[in-house]
Amino acid sequence: MKRLKNESALKIQAGVNQQEAINPHLTAKPFFSNRYSAEYYVNGISNGNRAILSQAITLVESKLSSDQEIAQKIIEACLPFSGNSLRIGITGVPGVGKSTFIETFGFALVQNHRKKLAVLAIDPSSARSKGSILGDKTRMEKLANHPMAFIRPSPSSGSLGGVAQKTRESIILCEAAGYDLIFVETVGVGQSETLVHSMVDFFLLLMLAGAGDELQGIKRGIMEMADAIIINKADGDNIQKAHITQLEYSNALHLFPPSPSQWTPKTAVCSSKDETGIDAIWNMIMDYQQFTLKNGYFEQKRNEQQFLIYKASIESKWQQLFYSDKSIQNMSNELSKLIENKKMSPYNAAERLMNYFIEKRNKS
Repeated sequence: MKRLKNESALKIQAGVNQQEAINPHLTAKPFFSNRYSAEYYVNGISNGNRAILSQAITLVESKLSSDQEIAQKIIEACLPFSGNSLRIGITGVPGVGKSTFIETFGFALVQNHRKKLAVLAIDPSSARSKGSILGDKTRMEKLANHPMAFIRPSPSSGSLGGVAQKTRESIILCEAAGYDLIFVETVGVGQSETLVHSMVDFFLLLMLAGAGDELQGIKRGIMEMADAIIINKADGDNIQKAHITQLEYSNALHLFPPSPSQWTPKTAVCSSKDETGIDAIWNMIMDYQQFTLKNGYFEQKRNEQQFLIYKASIESKWQQLFYSDKSIQNMSNELSKLIENKKMSPYNAAERLMNYFIEKRNKS
């Protein structure tokens, strides 16, 4: 089109009208803001709002003091509504198929048994970048899209024990949201992940057929705590191997000392791919729950877990108090230089730093 003389080449177009938000509540408040009150989160959790539950867990996992203040209020308010679920820890060697098993097993429970399931999946954090992939929602796409399932991936953030630092608190929030079952999927790094045993009711260990003796060091510590050992990937040409491996583990379990629950650990085979053996595993878990409820161990373990949370919280608070002290930070840097220059042993430096902290607290 020919432009007229003295007509500017710049012209403001009318454009399109702004569309209304699909969710009208998003226009009233930002999607995530610390300006929300604890009551807002508690109400959302109790109403089963998965978005608000996710936001609350994010607050709990935050290390900011402002976030922790409101997070503790949320946890306190949710405590009376927690404790009504069955907590199941799921662990296993890397490559055993934990995510596939959880999706297959979890989908069967929400679809066929009408259970409301929360999956707390722990992803390992990079020691270099401190980041995590957090890809469990993409690996469990079918389960993640089910309205009765909630999947929350969390970074381990350097926490040992195969779980995130705030997994216990996340369990409380999920239970307050009305979830009947809580799955805690661990990192799967070996014996250090046995901490998950202290926060669940049933500890399920996934193994592979023909894993070899090179994994015995990983197996032993966890096997002694397992309530059930499941041989996964029992499909195709691997079925016979899986049953042989099951028999081997059944014989090995009899050599272990009796568990505090007096429950004899069971073994089973399954295929997450072919969806076989799933119902047998659920029946096994139900048998365990009835057995431990009857002999009182179920409630006893729950009480022990409360005291473990209490002790862990004290240790966490003391650690936070210690490292947040500026003078401690300065002295720690000085001692680090002495250690680096080989003028002081790490043990002596640690003792000196602790003595300094104690003396300072006594003077104040």
